[in-house]
Amino acid sequence: MADLTGIRLGFAVCGSFCNAQNMIRAAEQCIMSGAEILPIVSEHFAETDTRFGTAENLLNTLSAFGNSKLIRTIPDAEPIGPKNLTDVLAVVPCTGNTLAKLAAGITDNTVTMAVKSHLRGGKPVVICLATNDGLAAAARNLGDLLNRRHYYFVPFGQDAPHQKPTSLIADFDLLPDTIAAALQGRQLQPVLL
Repeated sequence: MADLTGIRLGFAVCGSFCNAQNMIRAAEQCIMSGAEILPIVSEHFAETDTRFGTAENLLNTLSAFGNSKLIRTIPDAEPIGPKNLTDVLAVVPCTGNTLAKLAAGITDNTVTMAVKSHLRGGKPVVICLATNDGLAAAARNLGDLLNRRHYYFVPFGQDAPHQKPTSLIADFDLLPDTIAAALQGRQLQPVLL
């Protein structure tokens, strides 16, 4: 596993609720690799209870990972870049909706503001994809971000091609290695699993 000792990791979470356990495991792996996590959550994630867990429990877990720090508003996310709070920022998981907003430059929630603010310094953003329309409506946004500077992708593939033929999901266990590669300015390969 990668050595992330001393790395300040912005850990931005979107509403792919079925991946809550994958997200928690990925955060724990980054912490075990030495990263200091600054949790950032979208408004939908912060307010929605689902069959995969309550918002309160998930927020408490993330807050504990961040030593009681948790960014959950646009005004709190805006200083990330100007105050140099992160070395790398990961969106875990990144939904098709967030992927589209990032590709279009839309900054209308906490996570997209965090990415915009972090990118201000030309620092790496790691995308941990989880979307049911990755090979459909989200495909052009995926292609757009794959071709942009400062964006790196956790290797991904189809998760259930016969049941969900357009669905893509990253291998969450490769997040620490992808972060380490991104900090060196390279994309972890192979990107397609």
